[in-house]
Amino acid sequence: MNLRFLETFVWLARIRNFRMTAEKLHTTQAAVSSRIATLEQELGVRLFNRADREVTLTLEGTKALIYAERLVNTTQEMLENMKDPALYTGVVRIGVIESIIHSWFPDLMTRIHRAYPHLEVELAGDTTIRLIEQFNKGHLDVILQTDPVFETNVQNLPLCDFPMRWFGATGLNLQGDVLTLADIATFPILSFSRNSGPHRYLERLFKDKTEKPVRINCMTSVSAMVRLVVDGFGLAMLPPAIVQKELASESVSALRIDSDMPNMSLICSYRSRSETRLFQQIAIAAQQSAQDFARGLPGEVARMPSTEVPGDPWAMARP
Repeated sequence: MNLRFLETFVWLARIRNFRMTAEKLHTTQAAVSSRIATLEQELGVRLFNRADREVTLTLEGTKALIYAERLVNTTQEMLENMKDPALYTGVVRIGVIESIIHSWFPDLMTRIHRAYPHLEVELAGDTTIRLIEQFNKGHLDVILQTDPVFETNVQNLPLCDFPMRWFGATGLNLQGDVLTLADIATFPILSFSRNSGPHRYLERLFKDKTEKPVRINCMTSVSAMVRLVVDGFGLAMLPPAIVQKELASESVSALRIDSDMPNMSLICSYRSRSETRLFQQIAIAAQQSAQDFARGLPGEVARMPSTEVPGDPWAMARP
């Protein structure tokens, strides 16, 4: 029985779409159909119920999947354990948020290229919400972001914590006094993307602590948010780790306020099947890069992770 055909069967059972399975395996939809048809002929059973957009396993297919996964996983585990890391080829797809790109991600890329010189890295920079969507669809292999992914065969590795502070343009002359949230609310508020953890937290924070409605300006680009703070457009709750240059040039200042802000906990999520040992090694490298970064900075800028894997750090932080 052809191992490649069994692997195709396993992936089609997971993805449930011929076209997307073909993309995952870098082959054609016709090749996927032919492999499945050959397997069905060899086994003498129908493995899938076919519909226009999605396929589902038959009862016989569900039974066969158990054995197919064992065979594929055992073979992949043997190959992974015997393989020299320097010989890895192909593409690994990494999704990462901007807060990491602007802090310790360059160090991680150096580690990856040193350990796997022939591996090609395909990088997707986006918000946590969109990265998790793409990860769950199978379009990304490893994601570095702020929310753990609680799905089957997914591992979440804590990286480091970024404390959050309020920042404003130095020209606003707000850095001397202790400000209340009501004082902050008199300025335009800039935030991470809508429905992100920081955005949800700020909505609840101002709802509970201020009498008047507060308009929060959401944006998907952290660089744009920092630029607007520098230009004096508004105030933002940001991790100091990503505005070190602006602080050094005194174009922005950290503000003193009468409330503590939560930490931004950074998480690496990756597939944990036996055939994805490479992803685990990249996750470990990410943890090493993040924690080396945290050790080299004061605690108000970056810290070792405070918990193993937080459920929702923004929900746990009570204003």
